[in-house]
Amino acid sequence: MEHTRIKSSFGDRLFTAIIYTLLSLFFLAILYPLIFILSASISDPSAVVSGKVWLWPVQPTLMGYEAVFKHKLIGSGFANSIYYTAFGTAVNIVMTVLAAYPLSRKDLYGKNLLMLLFVFTTMFSGGLIPGYLLVKDLGMLNTVWSMVLPGALSVWNVIITRTYFQTSLPAELLEAAQIDGCNDFKFVWKIVIPLSGPIIAVMTLYYAVGHWNQYFNAMIFLNKQEMYPLQIVLRNILIQNDVNALMLSDIANVAKREALRVLLKYSLIVVSTLPLMLVYPFVQKHFVKGVMIGSLKG
Repeated sequence: MEHTRIKSSFGDRLFTAIIYTLLSLFFLAILYPLIFILSASISDPSAVVSGKVWLWPVQPTLMGYEAVFKHKLIGSGFANSIYYTAFGTAVNIVMTVLAAYPLSRKDLYGKNLLMLLFVFTTMFSGGLIPGYLLVKDLGMLNTVWSMVLPGALSVWNVIITRTYFQTSLPAELLEAAQIDGCNDFKFVWKIVIPLSGPIIAVMTLYYAVGHWNQYFNAMIFLNKQEMYPLQIVLRNILIQNDVNALMLSDIANVAKREALRVLLKYSLIVVSTLPLMLVYPFVQKHFVKGVMIGSLKG
């Protein structure tokens, strides 16, 4: 059989050309800063300061990364951030599923009132000082719990997850499971969670990014340097120029302290964002599906 191709009108071709042009411009607008930051992080400090770097590296060098990884706390900072992110995200996912699934059930008595109480917390909070006093009175200062429990649950993520359960899990599944003698906890573990891979992947990414970039709670609740997450260590390196004096003397013949600070700025951006960029491809396939389904908040 011969397949006839419908000829596009001039208006359709013009519209398609405009869309592709706009998408290409948006792509370049996103891609250029990434290339520039990576190029600046491996360029000579004097070239970075003088503005000679605009796209590709100039006199490539790993001086900035060498300065970062020579810091005495960079190793513990990485380890702490990985631990806080993994443990905190696990707590977040458990809390979110345990809150969202009951709220998605039609037979939950008083769920509208419970939902109102959840939403109420997004508009009103105790504030910074009462929050600090609460964490202090609970004995969580300088502990991992101070990095995890204050943000253990996001109401917005609960709403998205609840909507996913409502739209993706038929009520007949629960009825069939109950006929077979399955209780609620086994139903959540055996059926709900395996069928909710997309939304769990999205929530994992959301929570993990938040924990990885967390620095404010660490500034307030942590006083021990060995417990600092990576973001605090990088902040000290950049803002306070907290670099090893011996390291500075080693590179004194290559760049001044200010040039090193500018170079460090770009190196630190790469160091702090690269782990998340490496993880993202593994959850990207679930990301769009989970967001689109969970965004239907009817």
